[in-house]
Amino acid sequence: MKLYSTNNHNLSVDFKTAVFNSLPADKGLYMPIILPQFNKEMLESWDKKTLPQIAFDVAYTLLNEAITATDLQEIIDDAINFEAPLVKLADDTFVLELFHGPSLAFKDFGGRFMSRIMAHFLKNEDKEIRILVATSGDTGGAVALGFLNVLGIKVSILYPKGKVSAIQELQLTTNGNNIEAIEIDGTFDDCQRLVKQAFLDDELNAHLNLTSANSINISRLIPQMFYYANTWARLNADFENVVFVTPSGNFGNIAAGMIANKMGLPVKQFIAATNSNDIVPQYFKTGVYTAKPSVTTLANAMDVGDPSNFVRILDLYDNDIFALKTKLISLAYTDEEIKKAIATVYENQNYVMCPHTATGYLAVNEVSKTPQKNTVYVILATAHPCKFPDVFEELNIKIEEPTQVEIMKQKSQHKILMANSFDDFKAHLLA
Repeated sequence: MKLYSTNNHNLSVDFKTAVFNSLPADKGLYMPIILPQFNKEMLESWDKKTLPQIAFDVAYTLLNEAITATDLQEIIDDAINFEAPLVKLADDTFVLELFHGPSLAFKDFGGRFMSRIMAHFLKNEDKEIRILVATSGDTGGAVALGFLNVLGIKVSILYPKGKVSAIQELQLTTNGNNIEAIEIDGTFDDCQRLVKQAFLDDELNAHLNLTSANSINISRLIPQMFYYANTWARLNADFENVVFVTPSGNFGNIAAGMIANKMGLPVKQFIAATNSNDIVPQYFKTGVYTAKPSVTTLANAMDVGDPSNFVRILDLYDNDIFALKTKLISLAYTDEEIKKAIATVYENQNYVMCPHTATGYLAVNEVSKTPQKNTVYVILATAHPCKFPDVFEELNIKIEEPTQVEIMKQKSQHKILMANSFDDFKAHLLA
């Protein structure tokens, strides 16, 4: 697997280099030079296969030149050891629950797979890797639990002060060992900016082996393709058209699905549901992409004012917005609309959605006003509702906390408080 930069299609690096560099020096993002295709026989076999078996097919289609089948099978078996069940909301609407992993968020797929890929490549190398991660909520927890106690890797997680939920903060600050949590006095965009500056700083790179576990890293996106493929296989026999509705902040999750589609996964359409950080919906309306400071919402993991992975989606369509709009719809919703949707679904279906998932439900309601024959909508449920207790307390909805949350609450928290300053962050890393 060879990859180029979205800023330089003539660049060529191998998968291992892309995993550990994370970002090309030209500030683009890595993309595969060739997207191999899922053949007809493979697609037809998936209705008889399990999620891990389909995950192997997807990963090996991309990575057969980088990792042996035996090693990749071991990585898949270890990383993808939890389910992604479909819950029926209506005859034409399902919720894909992606929060059954250790951190109770969809990002467990990416975090666990990536940590084991890196460990595989580091087996015979005598060096330590420092991973830098910016999180607006769920990425940090998934990375922390995915990389906890992985030899040869130390992780620094930056998160915005006062802008993650209490449970999300517990997942960042109760690990210790090779995981450190840094609370930045700023927004998620500030955290992401500090991480990007670090990757481009010559002095830091001369002293440290820096890489990222954010969705800017290609090895985070590949495992997110697994559940798109698995879900399509579960529904293909009953529905001619499958539409995926993905709550989107940094647009990595939906980018993974759209890459799978370009590899031959038959998806009718993608819908990116956002909160009040409506950069992409506005771009689709005006044709002008305008990054802006993120605003705080109930769906905090999507509080992103300049979604990095949207560059990858544009690249898939040769930066042609008109071609892209034939495959992707993007819609935005306010906190009040989100709360109303959560209450409506709970009252009518006795099902509890997290604020992110609720944006997907709202998008389905908006798009499905124009009925489409033999079409099913799949809303990606990205986080367990227990991560957002304030929302459900206000709505008088009781949430049962999983066992791992109770265990976390008994642990001590450790975090580093830091100003929104690259000089301070750089000094900390060098120290």
